[in-house]
Amino acid sequence: MNVRDVARLARIHLTDEEVDLYQDQVGQILKYVEQLKTIDVDGIEPTAHAGAVFDVIREDKASDEHRLGQEKAIANAPASAHGQIKMPKVVE
Repeated sequence: MNVRDVARLARIHLTDEEVDLYQDQVGQILKYVEQLKTIDVDGIEPTAHAGAVFDVIREDKASDEHRLGQEKAIANAPASAHGQIKMPKVVE
């Protein structure tokens, strides 16, 4: 992989010293990837996470515990009328 080509595509200006540094680092990363390819993973199930992740599902039901109510809902509104929050007109 040529770091100078990738930098050009990303429109990033790199000095010659940066190109040399990053080219060496990319080379080390690619060597490590090649090393990982030698590991035997037969019989290991592919996963997206290191630990098991399960959906936590709760019953979907209304609760009065967190109910806001009309009076509380419009209490902090900058303007209200007839029990409704007044909003500025956005369509001409």
